[in-house]
Amino acid sequence: MPEPSGADTRLVPLLLDPTRLRIAATLLAAGEVEFGFVRDRVGLSDSALSKQLKALSDAGVVSSHRAPTGAARRTWVRLTPEGRQQVGTHVAALREIAGGNG
Repeated sequence: MPEPSGADTRLVPLLLDPTRLRIAATLLAAGEVEFGFVRDRVGLSDSALSKQLKALSDAGVVSSHRAPTGAARRTWVRLTPEGRQQVGTHVAALREIAGGNG
């Protein structure tokens, strides 16, 4: 429930950025996915996605690891358990606000 002052503590400031919210929503729906999947899904360059993932990682929202896939090494990205909770709460708050129930 929003605070009386109008500030909604369920909203995660980092996810108020539309690009980071799209990344997080993609990971919420997809689970652990390869870097290229996220890049293509949200329409970012490799460097732009790397920058956004670093911000999300520094905040503990996402984690990543590199693993060999055939002859190449690929980066896999997922929401952390805490990040999954934060994104779910954030999205629910946005839906409530958009629906006029907030």
